[in-house]
Parts: sequence; C-alpha cells; structure tokens
Amino acid sequence: MSKRVSHSLLDPFVGPPLAALYPRLHIPRGFPPEGIVMIGHLSAIAGAIGLAISTTYWWGGLLAATGIAGNHLADCVDGRHARATGQCRNGGELLDHFTDPLSFTYWLVGLAIACGRLDIGLVAVIVLMAMAVLTNLRAKLTGEFTLAAFGPTEFKTLLAFFALTLTSLSVFVPAVTQTTCLAGLASLTVIGLILLPIQLLQSVREVNRCGTQPDTSEWDTTRSS
Repeated sequence: MSKRVSHSLLDPFVGPPLAALYPRLHIPRGFPPEGIVMIGHLSAIAGAIGLAISTTYWWGGLLAATGIAGNHLADCVDGRHARATGQCRNGGELLDHFTDPLSFTYWLVGLAIACGRLDIGLVAVIVLMAMAVLTNLRAKLTGEFTLAAFGPTEFKTLLAFFALTLTSLSVFVPAVTQTTCLAGLASLTVIGLILLPIQLLQSVREVNRCGTQPDTSEWDTTRSS
C-alpha cells in the first residue's frame, strides 16, 4: 500500500476537527466503513444537484454547500471508523479512491448545467480525470500517494464557498448569478489546463528520479495465437 503524504494547506486545520466529531456521530461498530463512503458519495450527488439548480433556485447553493461539506465529513471519518473497529480492507480503500474523483466530476457537471455551458464542463471533467489518473499512476510508481498544496480539501472548500456566493447573488443580485457561475467554471477550467502539464512534467521527473525499477517484463497472454 502506498505511503500517504499530504501537502494540503487546509488539511491541518480542517481534518482534525472533523475527525474529532467521529465519537459524537455514534456510528454502530458493525457498520461497514464502505457504507460511510457511500453515504459521502450520496452527499456529493446531492451537492451536484444543488449546484445544477443554484442559478434557478436560491436554495440550490445551500444544498450544494451542505452536500459538499457532508461528503468531506464522510471522507474524514470513514478511515477512522475502519481503524477503530478493525475493518480496514483494501476493498474499502479502493472504493474510497474510486468515488473521490467521481464526486468532483458531479460537481463540475452541476456547475456546467447551472450556467448552460456543457462544453466547458466537458473540458473541466477531462482535465480533472487526467489529474486523478496522473496522481494514481505516480503513487503506483513511487509507492507514495501525494496530495498537492491545493488538493481535494481546498477544492471542496472553494466550491462550497462559491455555492454560498451563488445563493447570496440569487437573493440579492439575481441578474448576475448565471454570469458569475460561468466565470467560476471557466476559471477552474483554465487553472486546470495550466496545472495539468506542469504536474505531468513534475510527475515524470519524480518517477524517473525515485520511482521503482522500470517494468521490463513481457505481457503474459492467456490465449494462444
């Protein structure tokens, strides 16, 4: 299993308080941590729905922020529950890492629906999934799963505050809500397009410098020619 290292700017301030809530949640010891992962995923879907309607209904942004916060809370306590109850499983870790990028995808699609620009949303999703694949491949080759300074926690925080901003605009200045939503989605997409090649170059250098030995084996085929 890869060593996990976080360079996140917000994790030291956000993670411990949320993890400290675990005893107060009174989660049954027999409840599987995979169930917490799925609850967090459902919360992410609720957040995406909120983002999608945030320029139509003033409360959409509130639903989005609540869903994003619920997703992050689940992300902070699922591992602690697994360790506290002796239910650590590779399958649970796989499920956790599988659903994380999907949650971000839902939110970007929600923003694209809200501002009526699915074309920009498609580019944003492609960039996001490319970064997710890059992160996992780097972890496989180096044995270290690394989160950048602006990682999942920062992205979720930014989206939650942006959703609340859309709510405020919907109430006080509804005429600019959709334009602001479009500006936010476009900004995220441009930043992603700038960061992706930079991270790709850095990752190639990193795996060449400190990765495992290159795989020089041939493919084992199960069918004869």
